[in-house]
Amino acid sequence: MKDPVNNFEIPPEWIERSRIQGRELEEGIHSGKLVLLSTGEVLHRGYTTGTTAAAASKAAVLSLKKYHTSEVNIMTPIGITISVPVRAENGKAVAIKYSGDHGEDVTNGINIIAEAKAAAAITLAAGEGIGTANRDVFYLKKGEAAINPAPRRQILTAIKEALKEIDMHGVEVLITVPSGRQIAEHTINGKLGIQGGISILGTTGFVEPWNKHLQASNKEQIKNAERPVLTTGRRGMRYAHMLFPDRVVILIGSGIEQAVETSGEYGKKTILCGLPALILKWANPQILTRTKYHTVTELIEKDPSHPVISESINVASKKYDIRIVIVDGNGTQIYDTGGTK
Repeated sequence: MKDPVNNFEIPPEWIERSRIQGRELEEGIHSGKLVLLSTGEVLHRGYTTGTTAAAASKAAVLSLKKYHTSEVNIMTPIGITISVPVRAENGKAVAIKYSGDHGEDVTNGINIIAEAKAAAAITLAAGEGIGTANRDVFYLKKGEAAINPAPRRQILTAIKEALKEIDMHGVEVLITVPSGRQIAEHTINGKLGIQGGISILGTTGFVEPWNKHLQASNKEQIKNAERPVLTTGRRGMRYAHMLFPDRVVILIGSGIEQAVETSGEYGKKTILCGLPALILKWANPQILTRTKYHTVTELIEKDPSHPVISESINVASKKYDIRIVIVDGNGTQIYDTGGTK
């Protein structure tokens, strides 16, 4: 049985330990909703702000011609279709952000609202509660709304599906998050240069249930892998599979310290591969003190040859006896400590 979200082949012994068996477990795993741990415990994935906004947008469009819509099917960026509850009527819809068993997601339970009205073409706008970039950051240009590319495509796909279903050709959709400005104060958006609200995010459409229980599963995966590649996020995982096709790629999120210590404990020939932000902050928590930049991402984008970057990577690589490979958003290797690991 394979988890379709992270492409992890689940060991048979994990399945045997599960409190859920048979078709229920199989359907839950294949839907992307369930995560099976090495102990047999089952956790629930949530849905990203991108998936939630897509659901609200689709429902709002559908409700222009359908009196009442309570649930919509949404295609996630990784190709899994999920069903999301909504409240929609007369061109306005509300979807509630569900974070599953992620214990620290500050956006859990917030309302994302979409309002739709007929138009000659398809337009998507962000309103109150969605942040705006006050400088070029990540994929955003200064002045743009904080809706990342993958969720923007997901939202537009959902809108087009709705238009086809109700036989319309154009619509204007406005997305708002009433509590977004307040919630953003508990995120790093301000440091990133995004002001006035939250970001609409999500490269897979799912929220991973990052909590202490996953550390045990990561440890089990590292223990069973001959030459593991540890990666911090979805894009890193995708590029790690491309760069190291003959290795087992393990998604560790922000738990880098525990993962590299585990690999050392078992004497594994380990590679740490991913995008810069988490890896560099782990390698050197004080990395920005010798620079003029506010974030690691800004440092990498504007001064990629700054000596503190290579120094931090090399020190961490030697300390933990691992190879560190850093890639950019397009999958291009920008740093590699090399070696045979």
